[in-house]
Amino acid sequence: MEYYIIIAASIIIILSYLFNIVSNKSNIPSVLLLIVLGIGARELIGLFGVERSSVQVIFTQISILEVLGTLGLILIVLEAALELKIAKEKLRKISRSFLIALLGLLICIFGIGTILYYSFQMEWVTAFIYATPLSILSSAIVIPSVTNLNEEDEEFHIYESTFSDILGIMGFYFLVELAEPKSNVLVLGDFTFNLVITITTSVILSYLLIYVFQNLETKIKLFLMIAVLFLLFAVGKLMHLSSLLVILVFGLVLNNYKLFFIGKLKKYLKPVAIENIHETFLMITVESAFVIRTFFFVIFGFSVSLSTLLDMKVALVSAVILILIYASRYLVFLPFKYRNIRQAVTIAPRGLITLLLFYSIPEKFLTPEFKSGILLFVIIITSLVMTSGLINNKSKKEEEAAEDE
Repeated sequence: MEYYIIIAASIIIILSYLFNIVSNKSNIPSVLLLIVLGIGARELIGLFGVERSSVQVIFTQISILEVLGTLGLILIVLEAALELKIAKEKLRKISRSFLIALLGLLICIFGIGTILYYSFQMEWVTAFIYATPLSILSSAIVIPSVTNLNEEDEEFHIYESTFSDILGIMGFYFLVELAEPKSNVLVLGDFTFNLVITITTSVILSYLLIYVFQNLETKIKLFLMIAVLFLLFAVGKLMHLSSLLVILVFGLVLNNYKLFFIGKLKKYLKPVAIENIHETFLMITVESAFVIRTFFFVIFGFSVSLSTLLDMKVALVSAVILILIYASRYLVFLPFKYRNIRQAVTIAPRGLITLLLFYSIPEKFLTPEFKSGILLFVIIITSLVMTSGLINNKSKKEEEAAEDE
């Protein structure tokens, strides 16, 4: 049996690599192809004499989807942070992307929450908890998909999707705490206190980790660094801190060390060692994120039930949610006079974070009437709309190039 697992895992990784090539050529998100691969595997696995239900029980028992999603989330945010440069000339872009991510998130949470409240007779807080995963942009899909855009647009969408991830996750756990039977003032106070503590701790730990790892002479230290970051993330979650900020701050400090190590701190720097760590660390992070993301979406495709897509209520609710997502996105971009607003509106995919947070909803808030088909509908349609927008952008560029020639 173990040899079949090794063969299956190897084939999945090889296919995922080929999907990435197809994605770069066609702008079809590799995530969609991975989900289809999982659905296809679910339908074909019976040919090997294995019961689909027994395989699904294994996945459920060890919560593999949640574990892979969490690891993928950490690596994706770390990957984004390791590629983001902070400079004075980019402060306007960073602040604008933060505001757009925040406004878009708040409008979607309120709008989608209202739709779910009236569609499934949920409590208001429960509706907003369910709405939050559907309101967050997926950096797991955005970051690899916008590489063919010009540098300015690419950076903007990386910033925006990363901010959306972090703000959305913080908002999700804030709403979960808000639903607990205690004073709202206390919840808000705890949230603010935890945020300040997390940011302060993140900066201190980032300085400490960089200083320690630049002085390590052993060759085996990069996976040690990843292990330390995973440990800090997990401990932070147990302490109800915004652990993802630790990962983001560390990546930003490592990638922009000249900006953070100033004055007397400069003498503790070893620039050559830090550059080597950054370059190799980024490569390992990208490769690891690729593998984890691959298995996460294939397993999700395997676990999803296609019968929910035939439910008319699921289709109708999904359609209303999608209309709200794109209408609100257009309205948010309008005041900022974004020069390529049509393309920007189409780049609103849902994916890894949506699924991860959905599986993290506490049991007492679960509503049986809410079908997972809504998630699948929204993920697939938003990915296809983004694909269409990117293909149109590519065609326009080719036409302009032909005219210039």
